Amino acid sequence: MTQTAKLLLDSQCALGEGPIWHAGRQQLFFFDINEQTLFAVTATGEIADSWLFNEIVAAAAIVDDHTLVLATETGLKQFDLATGGMNRINEIEADNALTRTNDSRVHPSGAFWIGTMTKSETEAPIGAVYHYRNGTLTTLKSGIKIPNATCFSPDGSIAYWSDTPTKKIMQCPTDPATGLPTGDWTLFADVSDHRGYPDGAVVDSQGYLWNARWGGSCVVRHAPDGSIDRVIEVPVSQVTCPAFGGPDLKTLFITTANKNLSVEQLAAEKVAGGLFAIAVDVAGLPETPIAL
Repeated sequence: MTQTAKLLLDSQCALGEGPIWHAGRQQLFFFDINEQTLFAVTATGEIADSWLFNEIVAAAAIVDDHTLVLATETGLKQFDLATGGMNRINEIEADNALTRTNDSRVHPSGAFWIGTMTKSETEAPIGAVYHYRNGTLTTLKSGIKIPNATCFSPDGSIAYWSDTPTKKIMQCPTDPATGLPTGDWTLFADVSDHRGYPDGAVVDSQGYLWNARWGGSCVVRHAPDGSIDRVIEVPVSQVTCPAFGGPDLKTLFITTANKNLSVEQLAAEKVAGGLFAIAVDVAGLPETPIAL
């Protein structure tokens, strides 16, 4: 049976990304990276609030019901949702004008894994992956082109990650208490024979990984052994990241992008860049607050 996600909000994002469900606020936060904008929407797709920044913002971690930590192009910043106030936490590649943050996610230990990449997406692989926890920033990987698919097993013992152009999703063992790697990276799933490129990903409560496929018009659910369990169709090509949300965490929200589409493609994909959603039969996991 083919399942297809439906348009929830025609947000027309150039590069929709980084969705996370905030249970305390019952809102989904997501970004338009290219337009330097953060949105907060309800489970039914109504915009509750939005914020425009003066630098690129790509991902968020939850502190509490009033505060997020944003992964910006210059580093981590604490963001007050009520006042819009920003406080610097830690610089990340702040002196490199060529790079920005990208796909990032909080490990069950509260560690924030943060990816960086070139703004142009065409230059040399000078991105990296960082680990931030309790005031300490650690470099985990370097020489990265486009970091994506960062997510973790429910018990925090496995990290998943992809450098998108490789078409491979990798995995490594991690310390559940700290979120630091404890072994080598090995292949989880080679998607080169499937549709599109691996973009953002999230793990559900059963330990299955849901991966958005850039250029593939779908989200793919991978079993813990890497095999394909099911495919969720999305009626636009550039699918960027899934997130579980809603009161029971059984709604899969999906961000998309409309950047770089031709005039003909935009005519065919009028809702590209929209936020999509589908009810699923498995619950996601609540977001772990960041360990500052």
